[in-house]
Order: sequence, then C-alpha cells, then structure tokens
Amino acid sequence: MVSSSHETLHRIFQEDPGLFVRAVKGVGVTFADPVAAVPFPTDLTENRPVERRVDTLLRLETGDGARFLLAVESQGKPDSDKPASWASRHVDIGPVQWPSLTVRPLVLGPDSLPVINSPDEAARDIPLTVLSAAVHRRAPDAGAILKALATALKDLSADDESTASKFIELTEQGLGVTPAANLWRQIMAADLSFFQSQTAQNLRAEGRAVGRAEAMLLLLGDRGVEVPEEARERILGCQDLDVLGVWFRRAVTAVSVAEVFGASDDG
Repeated sequence: MVSSSHETLHRIFQEDPGLFVRAVKGVGVTFADPVAAVPFPTDLTENRPVERRVDTLLRLETGDGARFLLAVESQGKPDSDKPASWASRHVDIGPVQWPSLTVRPLVLGPDSLPVINSPDEAARDIPLTVLSAAVHRRAPDAGAILKALATALKDLSADDESTASKFIELTEQGLGVTPAANLWRQIMAADLSFFQSQTAQNLRAEGRAVGRAEAMLLLLGDRGVEVPEEARERILGCQDLDVLGVWFRRAVTAVSVAEVFGASDDG
C-alpha cells in the first residue's frame, strides 16, 4: 500500500522541479537550473500485458539548453520483490553478451541529503528542507530539522500563507507514522498558533489530541495498568478530543484498558 511518506518523497519534485538540481549536488552531480518543467503521464504500460508506472515524470529544460526526462521513484526501504529498483544499483538491459543500455539511478538519501537545522538555511530553500525532514524522519536530527522548518514557515506565512500551508501539509505527509510526526504536530500547535488556515487548525487539533493521548498513556503506566500494543495504537490514533476526554477520566480509576474504553464503546 502506498503511504503518505512515499507520496511526499516524489510529489515535492512536482511542486518544485528545480529541487532536483539542488538536491543532486549532494552526490556530486551538477545540472543547470531548469527554466521550464512539464509533467508527463506516469503510466508507462506497453501493448504487452505488463503494467509499468513511475511515481513522477517531468520533462525539464535547463538554462544551458538541455532537455531531458526526470523520473522520480520513491522507496522507503529495501524491497526483495524489486531488487533492481533499490538504491544505486546499475541495471543492464539487453543480452549478457552485449548489454545495450545501462540505467544508473541517482539516489538521494540520508547519506547525500543535508541535515538542515538552521532557520536561515531552511528559509533559503524550504522545499529542500521538507525533503530533508522526510528523508531523515527516523534520525536523531529530525527534531532540529523540524524546528528550523517551522521557523522558516512562520516567516513565509506572513507573505504567502497558501504556500506555507502547502509545505506544512507536505511535511506532515512526508513524516509518515513516526515519532517525528508527533513532534511536528506539537510544534505546529505551539509555534503556528497565529496561522489561521484550515491545515494549521487541523494540525493544532491533532497536536492537542496526541498530547492528551500521550498523557493518558503516562497516567496508565504510572498506575500500573498494562496497555497492549493494539490498545496503545488505538489511543494514539484517536483524534476525537471528546472521546479522549472520556477515556482519560476513566483512566484515573480504571484497573484495565477494557475499563478505559468502556463496554459500550465501538471497536
């Protein structure tokens, strides 16, 4: 199943095709800045009954007159079913005696994308910072990147609220289901209280829900109530503040998670 973080890792290039040129500098490859970009259909299926799709496909024209197709594929972890598409492995096409074509992917990952933890640096290239946050979402540096990004978005929103809202949403999606995603919701709830877009309001509500859910788990832990993983996921996944309020009040005296949820609750 395609995840939101998978979508963000290629969708960000649709929002800013020039990001490709800036990002691949980390692997030592230099392209001229694009002057035009045209999205192409991503269905590469041929007449034969084989379905082929690419995540994002753009035709770029650069300042030095070059034209080429940029195919962007997102892969969050090794896939044994697709060994040829993983990482920087070269793929030879043609007979083993004389391969007629060799595909050499450019790979952007934690080793090649910078950790952008300075608000000034983040403000200079917000799309690259969003990509950095998504790629480093499981790294110890994730929190520093998100704080720098939040500061940059706060400044951006004063001039262009719709663009800031777009990058807030992309960051949220790019972090997937990780502790960094919870941190991002909390940062949005605290640092962007001035931001009145629907996205920001939703993030603030989610931040309050996450905070209440985590407080409930701490309460149950302090009281010695065992919380199975399935119940933990249900509590952390609940975004309804009213329901969380009911559960929290029950958690004050409950001796089991079943009492917290209540016999009459759904699920």
